Amino acid sequence: MPNAQSLIPRILVTNDDGINAEGLQVLERVAHTLSKDVWVVAPEQEQSGAGHSLTLHIPVRLRNIDERHSAVSGTPTDCVLLALQEVIPVKKKRVDLLLSGINRGSNAADDVTYSGTIAAAMEGTILNVPSIALSQLTQDRAEVNWKTAEKHAPALIKKLIAAGWPADTLINVNFPDCAASKVKGVRVCPQGKRRVGVALSERVDPKGRTYFWLGGDRDNTANKPGVDIDFLHRGYITVTPLCMDLTDWKTMERLQKIAK
Repeated sequence: MPNAQSLIPRILVTNDDGINAEGLQVLERVAHTLSKDVWVVAPEQEQSGAGHSLTLHIPVRLRNIDERHSAVSGTPTDCVLLALQEVIPVKKKRVDLLLSGINRGSNAADDVTYSGTIAAAMEGTILNVPSIALSQLTQDRAEVNWKTAEKHAPALIKKLIAAGWPADTLINVNFPDCAASKVKGVRVCPQGKRRVGVALSERVDPKGRTYFWLGGDRDNTANKPGVDIDFLHRGYITVTPLCMDLTDWKTMERLQKIAK
């Protein structure tokens, strides 16, 4: 884990909204407040909802924009793999921190299983790079409060690094949809669950055939108080540690009895 008292030696910045996303530019500025050695490798196109997927059936192409910026014709997971194994020279110095985001829209509750932003942090974690996913809640996708994330992210990242976290864990951070000065504080809290998941919108094309759009407006009511989506919509920055080991240990111990 890098030393929070000094600049972080080397940072990789990525996302799932694409190489031209405003949130990526915000996160790069945040990264430059923490390090002089910042690399950006992100998808050519938006990859929201890609989850922790790999591109396996078509070639993945790498476009080097300049020495420190590259675009990948694949998923956020592809981006991290290429960044760490192909783009960034690691013979003399490894990547010390991966920052993924800043996503346009929150990644809380059920979002964590769909999110390409979080998936990039997952891949970083698998490859032994401490990783943080960052997302900015917004009710109006045309008017995102990027300044809120940009204001609060540097100090929060420094605190997280000073505290440290296990090698098989990533950190998921969400910023509330309010002005930076209106943020109520930071809450370290568990992942919640929405009362209603992904929305389906049924429509009819000009030939009379039914089709569907997935996503759209969702019910953001939390299933219980004190979870990420609850605090986030109440104006708090949320910090949720997510473990790569998905084993349900209590259930496993109970089920082991039937194998005896």
